[in-house]
Amino acid sequence: GKWKNKERVLIFSSRGINFRTRHLMQDLRTLMPHSKADTKMDRKDQLFVINEVCEMKNCNKCIFFEAKKKQDLYMWLSNTPQGPSAKFLVQNVHTLAELKMTGNCLRGSRPLLSFDPAFDKEPHYALLKELFIQIFSTPQYHPKSQPFVDHVFTFTITDERIWFRNYQIIEEDASLVEIGPRFVLNLIKIFQGSFGGATLYENPYYQSPNMHRRLIRLSVAAKFREKQQVKEVQQMKKKGSKVLIEEDPTEVVFETPAVEKPVEIQLMKPESKPIVKDKKKPRKIQRKKQKKLFRTEA
Repeated sequence: GKWKNKERVLIFSSRGINFRTRHLMQDLRTLMPHSKADTKMDRKDQLFVINEVCEMKNCNKCIFFEAKKKQDLYMWLSNTPQGPSAKFLVQNVHTLAELKMTGNCLRGSRPLLSFDPAFDKEPHYALLKELFIQIFSTPQYHPKSQPFVDHVFTFTITDERIWFRNYQIIEEDASLVEIGPRFVLNLIKIFQGSFGGATLYENPYYQSPNMHRRLIRLSVAAKFREKQQVKEVQQMKKKGSKVLIEEDPTEVVFETPAVEKPVEIQLMKPESKPIVKDKKKPRKIQRKKQKKLFRTEA
């Protein structure tokens, strides 16, 4: 057959990405034979410059990874140059190189795309579904593709996020084994144009990473402040005057009074004890004198 669907996807990133993002980008290039690569884009350049880069590379779709603060990763999916485009926050990234992924598939084979039924219920999800189909599906009879279907891309909506998984189809029993990569896309906005334009949809459940980190810091500070207040209250209790409890009249019910003894007054002076002299004392003195004389004579 002839290669009629000339979809080409440009996959590249901005400067400042970490090693995990670089591996994820390389995995997507491996799984998508209709993709192209380009050098990293400078941060100072505006995003609409990507449309010109796609035109020079002869690409009509784009996956752009944007890194901020060396810890937050954003993904742009765009139909260049007319649009629309969508911006996502990428979370929980796991790549093909991790040992937990035990599956394997033929390189360049065409994938099946499986979508959650929730994609057909709301208009913004229907738009994203069409965008995913045009970007991730390998065109039929592509020169670099293989004429086999042995893995599945699944897009599931859970917790207001889109979960991407890649599974291998085992021929013996048609069971699925996860290959990777895997990641979670948290939708931020959908724009009418390519990398800009009017906002078609904005996610009300989205929380920026800066706000999330700020809430964590505030919760830690609130716990510390609560501990300090408890310590201050305990110190105030120790310093405060103790409240005297009134005597309970029932405490002396079972006490038996002691027998009162008459007071005796001694009128006569007590007799003095006789002094007993030590009879052996003169003998001791005499022995000491003899010892001294014996020492002087010697």
